[in-house]
Amino acid sequence: MEKRTDKNSYTIIFATIMVIVVGALLAFLASSLKPIIVENQRLEKQQNILYAMGVNDNDETTANFVSTKDAPELFSKYIKKQLVIQDGKVSENDKAYLIDVKKEQANAKAGKARRLPLFVGEKDGETYYIAPIRGKGLWDAIWAYVAMDKDMVVKGAYFDHKAETPGLGANIKQRYFMDDFIGEHLMNNGVFKGIDVAKGNADPKNEDKTDNEVDAIAGATITGDGVSAMIRSDLKLYVPYFETLKN
Repeated sequence: MEKRTDKNSYTIIFATIMVIVVGALLAFLASSLKPIIVENQRLEKQQNILYAMGVNDNDETTANFVSTKDAPELFSKYIKKQLVIQDGKVSENDKAYLIDVKKEQANAKAGKARRLPLFVGEKDGETYYIAPIRGKGLWDAIWAYVAMDKDMVVKGAYFDHKAETPGLGANIKQRYFMDDFIGEHLMNNGVFKGIDVAKGNADPKNEDKTDNEVDAIAGATITGDGVSAMIRSDLKLYVPYFETLKN
């Protein structure tokens, strides 16, 4: 007797088999590619940290990382300590750069202790303290690595985003925006103030480095507000550590 394959049962069985096969294939690919993905994330974090402290391949106008080939060696050369701050205690951890800031923020919201990674670098006789921070832009996550001196004066920064608008909010990763932060003071008369990305800033050339402001990107007010909030909320957590450097 001829089998009929136009029944709903055959369609359901075929679809089920395809889902299982495709799912297994995707799981295999994800498992196979995971080491490569993890390695790329590791190298990218090293590049970000190095960029913030001025170890990069920038030309006059463009932001460029050091190559992935050179990143591990340069990271070992310039980063002298990797610290983890938790509940007021500071410890060294050579894997601190792998700490997921997003997960740590979620832990804090859940009432758990948050780990704060901090990287101590040395270049040309100067000491840099680089902190990773994370916030919310217009559409999705934004993040940054901010390098500071012992007085919390910004020495360099790298900003990035997941889905900000091209030509507007996405410009937070352009040189002209990131370089504006260099020299800006996070403290004001001993009090943490952060840095506001200010629309209508009275100092558009950014000559005053003690006003706690940089000029906003035209048409990217919400992204700029996200940058300001991210700096205030995350970098403020490091103030107690910087206070210890004065003793």
